[in-house]
Amino acid sequence: MALLNPPVLGILMLKTGFPRLLGDVGNPATWPCRCLYKVVEPASVATVVTGGPLPAALVDAFAEAGAALVAGGASLLTTSCGFLVTAQAELQDRLPVPLVTSSLLQIPTVAAGLPAGRSVGVITFDSRRLSPGHLAAAGAPPDTPVAGLEDGWELHGVITRDLPQLDRAAAEADVLKAAQALTQAHPELGALVLECTNLPPYRAALEAALGLPVHDLVSLICNNHLEPVFLRRGDATPGGSSVV
Repeated sequence: MALLNPPVLGILMLKTGFPRLLGDVGNPATWPCRCLYKVVEPASVATVVTGGPLPAALVDAFAEAGAALVAGGASLLTTSCGFLVTAQAELQDRLPVPLVTSSLLQIPTVAAGLPAGRSVGVITFDSRRLSPGHLAAAGAPPDTPVAGLEDGWELHGVITRDLPQLDRAAAEADVLKAAQALTQAHPELGALVLECTNLPPYRAALEAALGLPVHDLVSLICNNHLEPVFLRRGDATPGGSSVV
């Protein structure tokens, strides 16, 4: 069944060149709708993945890029880095369509659905830089258990150095190691949220290894912002992509 006004997802991208696997927000085949991409030129891993709030000039650059995506037809916006959660409120105030900067925004909802005594843990790109300010911006408790990928050999290094090749098996091993360490240290965890938008390709492996539900930006967008407009899941077919 065709939709009269299918959603158009606008994605604000950091300026990177590393591989985007299927499941990554930067891979258009990940999404069940048409996507528009806009690279925010001043935004890199080094400038965005920091322990504090973003500089005003960088927030301005994201706002301008978001406005360009909306002008190009985007009806929903998201980003390629969960650390942008600190700019969620300001950017949403400046943009005329719904914006989901980070997977971290779903932590309160996921937590509310867990049994008593269970909590949500976070897997992040770099736990040294995910600060209480990021958690507060997402409405998450300050004592949310967090594990990062900074001790891994493959994925963190490829992204940090912006390398053109990625060993998927080694990257998956890094992610599983971090998650298993987190769940062993916090047996009360009832679900995980993946901050990093490069982690959704490993969600199925995490769920199989841990026996816990795993949530990420792709599942947040698809389940809460895209799926309700499709009358049947079968209607949600990839709709192409373009760069604005």
